[in-house]
Amino acid sequence: MDFLGLQGKTILVLGVANRRSVAFAVHKVLEQAGAKVVHVVRDEAVAAGVRPLVGPAPVHCCNVEREEEIAALAASLQAGGVRLDGLVHSIAFANYASGMKPFHETGVADFLQAMNISCFSLVTLVKHLKPLLNPDAAVVTISISSTRMAAENYGYMAPVKAALDSCVVFLAKSLSADSRIRVNAVGAGLLKTSASAGIPGYVDAYLFAEQVIPRKKALATEEVADTAAFLLSPRASGINAQTVVVDAGMSINYFDRAVVRKAVAPPA
Repeated sequence: MDFLGLQGKTILVLGVANRRSVAFAVHKVLEQAGAKVVHVVRDEAVAAGVRPLVGPAPVHCCNVEREEEIAALAASLQAGGVRLDGLVHSIAFANYASGMKPFHETGVADFLQAMNISCFSLVTLVKHLKPLLNPDAAVVTISISSTRMAAENYGYMAPVKAALDSCVVFLAKSLSADSRIRVNAVGAGLLKTSASAGIPGYVDAYLFAEQVIPRKKALATEEVADTAAFLLSPRASGINAQTVVVDAGMSINYFDRAVVRKAVAPPA
């Protein structure tokens, strides 16, 4: 039974880098649901590693920092007769090469690059791909579970994700003028991905999150992917302009009794 109604739908997915990518988990769920997946990665170097992972699914290259490449991607897809039922935006980047700094020392170039790649690229992609999107298509981006938690080890990416959440709302409104295209975000809790492993101090935060989550088990990438697939499907037709938090209940359990006891216990 095609419960999600994704059989035969064509979904464009941006962001697969390796097996641990959220976008790759989304790819697997969509394929299981019978969807046709088309991939977009940054460049040929990434594509060479992605093609063996995604099998026969087409892989296109596009550096979203360059609007001309996004325009070229749209033209190439259109020339190939591609019509899209969904778009998954699962890309983010922050330059932490010089280490994590206090937020007030954030460099403008680093901040604007992160904003362009991680946030504004969604707006530019929708701008150029809108003619290929079916009238009732769905757009899904991957955000974070809270942009109000000032975690030092996430640096300036949380404000960028806050802007992304806001863009979701404004895109949904803008597209409603002449279509039924929905735009939503999955607000994911802490995940074990290759990208997150490169963030200084992230591993400690991930282990702490596992203690705070009520079930005492970390959030799985597949759980985020399942939510993304649902939001892409006609089953989610009533959900629009939302950030759906998927954190396994972490946000309600910061004062877990066992965690508090550990925190206030006197030194041994």
